[in-house]
Amino acid sequence: MSKKTEKFSASNYGTDTEAPKQNDFYFGKENYKWMLIGLACIVLGFILMMGPDANTVDGKYDPNSWNEDIFSIRRIRIAPLLVVIGFVIEIYAILKRK
Repeated sequence: MSKKTEKFSASNYGTDTEAPKQNDFYFGKENYKWMLIGLACIVLGFILMMGPDANTVDGKYDPNSWNEDIFSIRRIRIAPLLVVIGFVIEIYAILKRK
């Protein structure tokens, strides 16, 4: 049996005229722009949901009072809609190709 010996060197592979490697990031500038827009919608939605509790009057707990502001259109409809829209924008930003 004869023993084969092969010499491996870098000069055997590739050429000097190879193209430079391109940027391998999956997300581009457009993706990050849409991600920031989605994040802003989510944050704005949570800010719009904030407010006093049902039993809070002038910042103090009062068990004998009822605050109807917890059922306002802003807190029940608009704010959750903005949060959902923000999450949809985030999904779009992640799935969008360059």
